[in-house]
Amino acid sequence: MFTTINDYVNRCGVFSPEDMAVFNDLLKPKSIKKKQLLLREGEICNFEAYIASGCLRTFYIDENGSEVILQFSVEDWWVSDIGSFHDRTPSLLYIETIEDSELLTLNPTSKEELLARVPQFERVFRLMIQRHLSAVERRLIRTIAKTAEERYVEFIKQYPKIALRVPQHYIASYLGMTPEFLSKVRRRMATRRD
Repeated sequence: MFTTINDYVNRCGVFSPEDMAVFNDLLKPKSIKKKQLLLREGEICNFEAYIASGCLRTFYIDENGSEVILQFSVEDWWVSDIGSFHDRTPSLLYIETIEDSELLTLNPTSKEELLARVPQFERVFRLMIQRHLSAVERRLIRTIAKTAEERYVEFIKQYPKIALRVPQHYIASYLGMTPEFLSKVRRRMATRRD
């Protein structure tokens, strides 16, 4: 289970076997069945989780009571509410498994211990946050500047495996449209291909 996370870490820097042993000893493996909430609005997020296998979604509930999906997370990604985790403030988000998932987690205490014992792990987490911020910025630009069809096409190109793993109504929510409108977009695209 540690092979993929160790590969992830080693792409971010050079770590000794002793450094990796400290890291692996602090990680807590978790097996979570699908449709389980790891975080609810109002709770303080107590984890940063690396996804060894599975698929999760991060969402909030808008003023109309509708779920708005902000992010899908799959293998080799991390999932958390970064603000809640670091600031120890109540989350505005929900995090739920879409599939049975295997996670490797750190809590605030174990993360601080890791950074105290192996300070070069700061780079790993900085790069992780930069990767996340870059994805959020790209998504924001697409949402503002692209048509519904362009957003759907880019989603399929950028995340072809996710598109096959999550229900269409989740994709519609992520893209900021109703499931019915996404169906119309898909029908228009199919008609043009015929």
